Amino acid sequence: MSASLASAAVQKPDHSASEPLKRVPLHELHVARGGRMVPFAGYDMPVQYAAGVLKEHLHTRAAAGLFDVSHMGQIVLRAKSGRCEDAARALERLVPQDILGIAPGRQRYALFTNERGGILDDLMVANFGDHLFVVVNAACRNADEAHLRKHLSDVCEIEALPDRALIALQGPKAVTVLSEFAPDITAMKFMDAGPRALLDIDCFVSRSGYTGEDGFEISVPAPSAERLVTTLLADPDVLPIGLGARDSLRLEAGLCLYGHDIDTGTTPVEAALEWSIQKARRKGGAREGGFPGADIIFTQLESGATRRRVGLKAEGRAPVREGASLFADETSPERIGTVTSGGFGPSVGGPVAMGYVPTPLSAVDTLVFAEVRGQRLPLRVARLPFVAPTYQR
Repeated sequence: MSASLASAAVQKPDHSASEPLKRVPLHELHVARGGRMVPFAGYDMPVQYAAGVLKEHLHTRAAAGLFDVSHMGQIVLRAKSGRCEDAARALERLVPQDILGIAPGRQRYALFTNERGGILDDLMVANFGDHLFVVVNAACRNADEAHLRKHLSDVCEIEALPDRALIALQGPKAVTVLSEFAPDITAMKFMDAGPRALLDIDCFVSRSGYTGEDGFEISVPAPSAERLVTTLLADPDVLPIGLGARDSLRLEAGLCLYGHDIDTGTTPVEAALEWSIQKARRKGGAREGGFPGADIIFTQLESGATRRRVGLKAEGRAPVREGASLFADETSPERIGTVTSGGFGPSVGGPVAMGYVPTPLSAVDTLVFAEVRGQRLPLRVARLPFVAPTYQR
């Protein structure tokens, strides 16, 4: 694994050098299976195993990969009234998405925004009938919990779930593997979510993931996590997958990594995430606005933003990494944008990247240039995702 790919897989840590890294419940299993451990958002996490990043990536696309994402934050929102709709209505104070419209047994992608329309974090919100189940990013989990407590404690009980692990089983054979233990899994559709028993363990299962492949995310009580994971890994179609392949898989799928492709200075419209804002929350909708930064986001929805997240494909074979400056031509001194994620796409068979360019230059096939080691390399704006998703809708 190259040093550049390793660094691309690891987020900026949210801890100081004097603080010890936290360990996920499956830490000993990762070490025993030869996981190469690295710091990631304050946790000691496997970046790859013996197979290596390339094989792990391709195996996930062809069969089933198992990811440990227990560093993510898991939070329950329960309305003090006992009515889930009151918790949903309260959460809509903080996100531009239609939370009231999430049916029981379903989940939705959402965004915490700030007063400037910037993104504080992206998250998943599931309706479990009598409460909401929320999954947030590892580097933001403490800030997100504090954000929820500050703004929603008048209406909701907010319960963090540090005693649960979270794993993802991704790839075209994931459903076959998991249905051995829960046959009704096959009836789930993309973004279905709810309680399921696996090996007589009470889990929360969603049909979703971060690879562009069909698959599942499974929240499991920490004491039972190793038994479940060991059983799944006994299937020859399942390999353990580290952060390196997780990063290349999500990049090919055109999915954002918080702190890289989206952050507090990026709006949903700039990030090409306006699809996540449902009609009910837009101007003229049943519950128009009411979330931080609504006026700025509404203006951009109507008139467009000045910049746009796009896919980028190199004309040559050299990968273009995060942080590379973008230019409109080979000689102009004026930087027009930045690459926010980049690397080799194993399924694409070449370099792929994402970044921000001025909106007039965001059309597919537009030629831009990235500066890499003093040279200007040509890139073409490309349609996202780079690899067609296989979600079961």
